[in-house]
Amino acid sequence: MQEFILKSEYIELNKLLKLLNWVESGGQAGSLITEGYVKVNGEKETRKRCKLRKEDIVELENQKIVLK
Repeated sequence: MQEFILKSEYIELNKLLKLLNWVESGGQAGSLITEGYVKVNGEKETRKRCKLRKEDIVELENQKIVLK
């Protein structure tokens, strides 16, 4: 599993997907999130601006990352 070093208190889910280059645009990130393709800590997450904090695990298809 990959790690993402969090440099602030939190990061919004849609912004993380763009930073990781898992999506090509913010619109694509929003679509994947609202359609239920993204999991946070093993649960489907449909909030685009879900605040992620240290130790959260994000999954999209066969990609998985933990925030540190």
